[in-house]
Amino acid sequence: MMNQSINQSINQSVNQSVNQSVKQSIKQQTRLVVLDMAGTTVADGGLVERAFAAAAAELGVEPGSPDHADKLAYVRATMGESKISVFRHLFGDEERARRANAAFEKAYGELVDGGLVAPIPGAREAIEALQAGGRTVVLTTGFARVTQDAILDALGWQDLVPLTLCPADAGGRGRPYPDMVLTALLRTAAADDVREIAVVGDTSYDMLSGVRAGAGLVAGVLTGAHDSDALRAAGATHVLGSVAELPGVLT
Repeated sequence: MMNQSINQSINQSVNQSVNQSVKQSIKQQTRLVVLDMAGTTVADGGLVERAFAAAAAELGVEPGSPDHADKLAYVRATMGESKISVFRHLFGDEERARRANAAFEKAYGELVDGGLVAPIPGAREAIEALQAGGRTVVLTTGFARVTQDAILDALGWQDLVPLTLCPADAGGRGRPYPDMVLTALLRTAAADDVREIAVVGDTSYDMLSGVRAGAGLVAGVLTGAHDSDALRAAGATHVLGSVAELPGVLT
């Protein structure tokens, strides 16, 4: 029993030492921070679902029907994924998917222009603190460029970071693929190793993209679509209340 107790004590000490070493390594080495927008740095108050209603109507999906409910459930489950990819799954052929996507982007843009988006509290300050600490910050989205630009314009964030990316900027594949994260690395040359990247988002698809890119820190935030269990199941190394906590994790 004494030997078992000693072994447990040694193992606990080793684990604590390893955890402290890993945390310190993350703090010292993170040079590139890739942040999601809607749900992570931007509060949109459920505009995705409202814009989906316009897309569904464009394709003749009857509001209140079982088909509408099924499609809306899929949209909720795949928050964070490239929207054109979502519509390809929902509507099958490319022409219908593009019609739905165009209707979605138009409706979402009109809602943004109506003043229905705002920064997550502390998001801008967190971004500025990260950059003041010498880290490069990139903003990414699953929306099309026109919608991303509308959000940036509405918030006055056009010049906040050196690079913003949408799926088209990374060859067309959005999350859960690692393409936007890796494009951020290639475009900025801000890190020497993928382990020097931090990826932060509110959905399981954000987490998967970070894991697949090999990022050293993959942090979920609880200000958007998915809960802590879903984020951790998708590979989150950290779960934060909001992006405002991120500078504290990295300092």
